[in-house]
Amino acid sequence: MKHILNLGFLLAALSLSAQTSPIQEKFQPLQFGSIKPTGWLKAQMQKDMDGFIGHLPHLVPDLMNDPIYGEERLHKKSKAKDLGNLKSGDAEGDDQYKWWNSETQSNWWDGYIRNAFLLDNSDAKKVAKSYIYRILSTQDKDGYLGIYDKELRYKFKSENGELWAKTTLLRSMLAYYEATNDAKVWKSIKMAVNEVMLSYPINQSQPFYAGKDFSGGVAHGLTFTDILDRLYLLTGDQTYAKYAAFLYSSFSTSYTSEKDVQLTNILDPSYKLQSHGVHTYEHFRPLIVAAYSIGTPEMLSAVKIYGERIKECTTPTGGAIGDEWIAGRIADAEHTGYEYCSLHELLDSYATLLQKSGEASAAEAMERIFYNAAQGSRNPDASSIAYLKTDNSFEMQGLKNGEVENGRTQTRYKYSPVHKDVAVCCVPNAGRISPYFLQSCWLKEGENTLVAAILAPNKMETKLSDVTVRIEEATSYPFSNHFSFKIKASKNVHFRLKIRKPSWASAAITKEKYHIDGSFLVFERQFSKNDSIDLELKSEVAVNKDYAQNRYFSYGPLIYAKPIAAKMQKGRAYAPGFEDYTYTPLDSSRYSFIPDNNAQFHEGIIRLTLRNSSTNHTEKVELVPVGKTILRQVTFKEHSN
Repeated sequence: MKHILNLGFLLAALSLSAQTSPIQEKFQPLQFGSIKPTGWLKAQMQKDMDGFIGHLPHLVPDLMNDPIYGEERLHKKSKAKDLGNLKSGDAEGDDQYKWWNSETQSNWWDGYIRNAFLLDNSDAKKVAKSYIYRILSTQDKDGYLGIYDKELRYKFKSENGELWAKTTLLRSMLAYYEATNDAKVWKSIKMAVNEVMLSYPINQSQPFYAGKDFSGGVAHGLTFTDILDRLYLLTGDQTYAKYAAFLYSSFSTSYTSEKDVQLTNILDPSYKLQSHGVHTYEHFRPLIVAAYSIGTPEMLSAVKIYGERIKECTTPTGGAIGDEWIAGRIADAEHTGYEYCSLHELLDSYATLLQKSGEASAAEAMERIFYNAAQGSRNPDASSIAYLKTDNSFEMQGLKNGEVENGRTQTRYKYSPVHKDVAVCCVPNAGRISPYFLQSCWLKEGENTLVAAILAPNKMETKLSDVTVRIEEATSYPFSNHFSFKIKASKNVHFRLKIRKPSWASAAITKEKYHIDGSFLVFERQFSKNDSIDLELKSEVAVNKDYAQNRYFSYGPLIYAKPIAAKMQKGRAYAPGFEDYTYTPLDSSRYSFIPDNNAQFHEGIIRLTLRNSSTNHTEKVELVPVGKTILRQVTFKEHSN
């Protein structure tokens, strides 16, 4: 009874009629466009723009050219659209297919616009401007931006994409505004958000009411808090933060098919994550935003509980279960797969946690996802990505390592520049993940501290008071742990530079004086107009255990795998050079762990001894970074005699 009473009190406390005490956030983000890629990361982003990102509108023109935000807004007589996907086994109903094109288009535009400005591609920036101004022309006088005609908007009693379509659209508009400071775009964004807050009045409406059927689009709409949080960070106006907390409160007390993040379930110690993976991981952000807005110890505790549950769903490479429902499972390198959408959304949620809490573990989780699971879901030989992938990937022919899942026809375990037979969602998110990762490389702490939170090849420009400071992080990380922070300032300036020391780093080698602040190396001095700090992080081969108690190997931030030779087969061709690919293994050998493995790292390879489970003989093998593989074995069971 005491637990029920406390729970009721907490739910009441979520109401914004209650007194809130916002928590001071640890770091402040830099404006989008302040941090740009260099080195291998820039080359990869350029390759993507020349490949599946830049060509997607030509590969699926019927989806990308749908004027769903304009003259063909949805109305009462609108029917589900033919998206070209195979719906065999789908139980979600047709209503979701009406709004899908808004997600496909807007997530793609978000990635395209961000890549265009980060790569300083003048032609792509012109395309972005034309698109943004076309969207501005669809805005109603009351500020409405969206996909519904007046007869439908805000009057829903079932599945819909109202808030979700706005979220995906406004994220791209915010990126464009921050990169250009275009006042007309800024005015449009604020009008659109204010129109939502008037249409769903705070504490007097139910934005997430959708009946008792599946409501995936409605649940996605909780991420409208992304827009509110960014507006709060840009303006300092608590109105946006309070409305974000209201949305979480409303969602937490509404019926929904995606219930992992509801406060009652978080506070139930027996509850296991079970919802659609991408919802579960993107909903981490609204929970964090609400917790820092409301400011109660109970809400902060909920953030920690939810984060620990996600860890249990996470494989060695950082890939959290997303194939597609979590269903109470614990991560397994062979039997639980992860969706590319889930990789992006979880990475972005960790970015929110990093900015607000300052927890270095969130930065480390972002690096693990991006440098391992995300790179390992890209095709290193073609412009395509895996919709679903497993750490131990023994084949890629549609099914998860050959498993038949409840009789459902599965096509997600392959590489494609589109994945139209499933949903064109993972490819657009593959275009977003690099810009979002870069956004957290640098943060500010107070007025005089710059924080290198995420380690990556990049260059950053910002101002400390009236001094322009540019820092290039010259490195080939994560393939090397050497860094040169090249500092250029408009004049000599005194500031603090904090550089995260990862948990795997056994030592930091530098000629500079520094002190330790938690997980950060702190360099504080007068920097000249042309200055630098050289740093090396020492690492060793690490032998780790996953949740199944199997072993895996890492060196620095990278997880290593034994590659498996494969035969490639081309599938559907969307255009010359843009095809689906499946892979059949040429070797069925599996390897097991032995204690006396003598693992040694040399020039990007781990050489060691493992036991071939088929022959029962020990063999010398080589492991390479997961991102350089297609088929592979990441985890190794203990050998038993």
